[in-house]
Amino acid sequence: MPLFDLPLAQLRSYTSGVTPPEDLAAFWDATLAEARAFPLSASFEPVENYLTVIDTFDVTFAGFGGAPVRGWLHLPAHRDAGAQLPVVVNYIGYSGGRGLVNQDTRWAQAGYAHFIMDTRGQGYGFTLGHTADPHSSAGDVAHAGLMTRGIASREDYYYRRVYVDAFRAIEAAQAHPAVDPSKVVLAGVSQGGGLVVAAAGLTAGRLDGVIAALPDVPFLQDFPRAIDITPRGPYPEIAQFLARHRDRYESTLAVLGYFDGVNLARSAIAPALYSAALMDDICPPSTVFASFNAYGSGMSASSASRAEKEIEVYRFNNHEGGQEHHWIRQLVFLRKILG
Repeated sequence: MPLFDLPLAQLRSYTSGVTPPEDLAAFWDATLAEARAFPLSASFEPVENYLTVIDTFDVTFAGFGGAPVRGWLHLPAHRDAGAQLPVVVNYIGYSGGRGLVNQDTRWAQAGYAHFIMDTRGQGYGFTLGHTADPHSSAGDVAHAGLMTRGIASREDYYYRRVYVDAFRAIEAAQAHPAVDPSKVVLAGVSQGGGLVVAAAGLTAGRLDGVIAALPDVPFLQDFPRAIDITPRGPYPEIAQFLARHRDRYESTLAVLGYFDGVNLARSAIAPALYSAALMDDICPPSTVFASFNAYGSGMSASSASRAEKEIEVYRFNNHEGGQEHHWIRQLVFLRKILG
């Protein structure tokens, strides 16, 4: 795949034309208050994982509308009794679910608690999922896939439910006695990276404990540009929907404004390590830089806690990004954060 987006020098200063809806904060305040009115009901059932160095728990907690969301919690088996560990809350890429019980334990291998959130209505792609999306809007007219499910209104849009689940997953992780609730790291690739950005923005001023965000080649950023230039899914689901529903472009963008990572990133305060791949034709680098350049920009310039942020660029990679190389980069970044 050749370079197709802006040159790197332009990417570093690129800012999206996306503007936050005037009631963005009020919308999410109301949405999260509604979600938190349901008891979290986080449960952790020990489960056999066939590993000797990792303990695993089958997790269920109440997500959007109080509906059950599944997950895994992995812990180092030989941890000190009574110790509380920093936790990595891990979100999954588009079409994937939480996977099999021992499919991904790498953060626990590195000494962290590792909480993997299942993604409602997904788990049909590269990893298995176990969480349904029971919302009534699942039957609306939409393009095949999830990007236009419920897109007629901000209340019914699919990612409203998923963003709430992502927020409540942090609360669920904090509820386990082996987790240090003051040391939460958010991590994910692609859609998972987009959920990291959303959760970092939504927790700022609403939920304490998030100390770092690791959005890796994040999806769900700068929707207007992404819809226009992205040649490979899932963004083209929206373009293909609008190719038939030709009168719905403005109303669709109005809904997406509430879920655009660029808008939510502005509120974030946790230190962040992004990654971008310059040959990425699924999450184009300009959309990633739009989010990175917006991240933390809603804070006062004089704030002593202004968000620290870095971005790692993989020039010759497509959507796979840095993979194992970037994980090492993340481990080093977290060592610096945790001291």
